[in-house]
Amino acid sequence: MQIDTVLVKVASRCNINCSYCYVYNMGDDGWRDMPTLISRDTASALARALGQLSTDQAKPFATVLHGGEPLMLGERRLEFILKSLRSVLPQSHVLCMQTNGMLLTNNILDLCASYGMSISISLDGPKKINDRFRIDKKGEGTHDKVISGIKKLRDHKASEFLYSGLLSVIDPTSDPIENYNYFKSLEAPSVDFLYRDGNHSNLPFGKNSIDSTEYANWLCRLLDAYLKDKSPPKIRFLDDIIKLRLGGRGIKEGLGQSDYGIVIIETDGSIAKNDTLKSTFDGADKFEHRWSIHKDRLLDVLRTDEFKVYHELQRATSKTCLDCEFFKICGGGMPLHRWKDTTGYDNPSVYCVDQKELIKYIEFYLKKERLIN
Repeated sequence: MQIDTVLVKVASRCNINCSYCYVYNMGDDGWRDMPTLISRDTASALARALGQLSTDQAKPFATVLHGGEPLMLGERRLEFILKSLRSVLPQSHVLCMQTNGMLLTNNILDLCASYGMSISISLDGPKKINDRFRIDKKGEGTHDKVISGIKKLRDHKASEFLYSGLLSVIDPTSDPIENYNYFKSLEAPSVDFLYRDGNHSNLPFGKNSIDSTEYANWLCRLLDAYLKDKSPPKIRFLDDIIKLRLGGRGIKEGLGQSDYGIVIIETDGSIAKNDTLKSTFDGADKFEHRWSIHKDRLLDVLRTDEFKVYHELQRATSKTCLDCEFFKICGGGMPLHRWKDTTGYDNPSVYCVDQKELIKYIEFYLKKERLIN
């Protein structure tokens, strides 16, 4: 077992209130027990833990600053964390931040550039699409402030490195072509489209039933635009399926047969499972044993039976998945999408039918280009 991604919750609160957020609006209240911001003491412990991990395993890993909203740290705290991490990690180590971009300043961008940390911004589309769900604490839209942050990012002298792309949660009632063209206008080098959080006991927004294909319909139209574009941004989700169907491998959890070691560090230094599991039930992301970077070595945590069980959760166990012709490509989907109150994670993804339709549509294009039979 090795780690691919360490996701660090440097802030347990957020400056906005997205209605679909798995952290605050899907029933899990664990954030209430966490310090609002990571302390200097915990940031120092984090640097020691990651520095040790970088020598304990040969495989490189990435560190992602996350939240809540990580930029609620402010400049001084952010600089302390980045300086601490860079003092123990090689320059080649991948550092990135996932932010809503509303608190970006030129000084923060200078900091990120000087310490080699790239930035991905969350945005769901044009104003009318984004502001339907991504709202602030007063219920008002966030689009204009996010775009202001993106403009600062694009105008920075180091923008080619800093601007890693956009993360967008799919609204199946929106127009995928309008979204695609809008993201192109923002010169996004990549767009990571995500399925909405949901499961068999709590259907995702816009999905009428387990057997309906609203998300596949949306993604197939997106694929049309993507493949016709001679200079497209990277779309990881579509790229991964195409590569997997051609016999290659994906690069992120949720598709294919590759294993990914993912660990979460909370603002108090405690070690947790992938935080997207919060959307299944309260406390789903917590280990029974209370590990912490203040007292535990990450390598020792990885070697425990409890971590092994969590890691194996990535592998679908449903007979429906194991017998499926598309299993090597789909991989059974994300664990959070397989949850059902009565049977746990032993189910196909709530997006099973969508996945099949999308894979078949991708196969249509590959056959048309004579890349597969």
